Amino acid sequence: MAAMAHVTVEGGEVVVRLGLREGLAARRRQVRVPVSALREVHVERSWWRVLRGRAGSGTWSPGRCSGVRNRPDGKDFIAVKAQSTVLCLELAEGAPFRRVAVSVPDPERAERTVHEAMPQAPGPRIQPGPGTDTRDAPRRPPLQHEGGTADDHGRQPGVPSRTGSGAGRPPLDAERVERANADRVRHDHVVHPQDHPGHPGAG
Repeated sequence: MAAMAHVTVEGGEVVVRLGLREGLAARRRQVRVPVSALREVHVERSWWRVLRGRAGSGTWSPGRCSGVRNRPDGKDFIAVKAQSTVLCLELAEGAPFRRVAVSVPDPERAERTVHEAMPQAPGPRIQPGPGTDTRDAPRRPPLQHEGGTADDHGRQPGVPSRTGSGAGRPPLDAERVERANADRVRHDHVVHPQDHPGHPGAG
């Protein structure tokens, strides 16, 4: 365990200190990357999955891989050994490496440490306009299918439509209705016996 790498966060950098054998194989003792370049941190339990690209400087034996691997979009730094769990740091373009993958004694703990140092990107928030008090914002009345009395347009009973034939007119009152009905000629419909089917006088 003492020969494995250790990961710490120091100020604005993530510092990977290599064990003796990893350092000799990779020809360096440590790797430093800026915290601002971190894009993702995760644990990979299949160590061989982190070996991408072409092998560059370093040592690539069957049981231990330490060094730099070349990819079209940049370089990866690898310090892993077979049958180990690997901590992976995914970095932004422009960082010294695109990925740093190292075997560490406690990868879950190292993952938490690095994740807590990562810059957080808050989701989009909708800000209310100047002087807006959201506590006093009017609420839509419940519709009929929601247990309320408003129709599908949100109108309460007796409220005229804004776009229908009664739009722009004052509401009806009892006196106006009575005057309008007084001018109408009402004709009562009377059924005479002789018009009833089956009556002796029916045609």
